[in-house]
Amino acid sequence: MRTWVAQMRKGLVELCVLAAVKDREAYGYEILQRLGRAQALSISESAVYPILARLTEEGALKVRTASSPAGPPRRYYRLTPPGHARLAEMNVYWKDIVAAIDALFDGRPVDQKEK
Repeated sequence: MRTWVAQMRKGLVELCVLAAVKDREAYGYEILQRLGRAQALSISESAVYPILARLTEEGALKVRTASSPAGPPRRYYRLTPPGHARLAEMNVYWKDIVAAIDALFDGRPVDQKEK
């Protein structure tokens, strides 16, 4: 894989993980399945689980453990109020980036918003 592709994906993992649990909780493998629906992302298990652990430690996600019908107990993740705020902030920033890049590709001036 080209290095720049991996770097772009790496930078988007946190945003994608938060978005994957924005509407309802999910356990790790379920989050991977949600992310897997977007083939261009191709986010691996080894990238997702450390992000889940960090986001939980930072208070953006809450985790609960529940028994599984098959195998070991599952850890279910859901957004906390600070997690919702973080996702909203990241979403605004993502839209700003997309708009700026689209403007560059279209040859239009890039809108300079004051933050």
